[in-house]
Amino acid sequence: MKKFIATFLTIAMMAIMIPLTASTANAQRRYYKKPSVYQKHRNLINIGIGTGAGALLGALIGGKKGALIGGAIGAGGSALYTYKLNPKTKKYYRVRRY
Repeated sequence: MKKFIATFLTIAMMAIMIPLTASTANAQRRYYKKPSVYQKHRNLINIGIGTGAGALLGALIGGKKGALIGGAIGAGGSALYTYKLNPKTKKYYRVRRY
């Protein structure tokens, strides 16, 4: 009799808990991998690197005025590359839960 009651209680607990812990397909789609800092701010980072490189080359070639001109040219070139030649495409990563 004790085995019967223990078995019945165990099955009853499982019958209640399993539907509560099971998740639907819609709920699983909500979990996305967080994008990295570079993926979030790719455009700004690329333009900053281009500006710094242009300013460095301009300073080596033409001093203070060359650094200003080189920075402007570097910013323009990297913005052209970032926004027109290699535009950002969004990639969504799903985190699988097992």
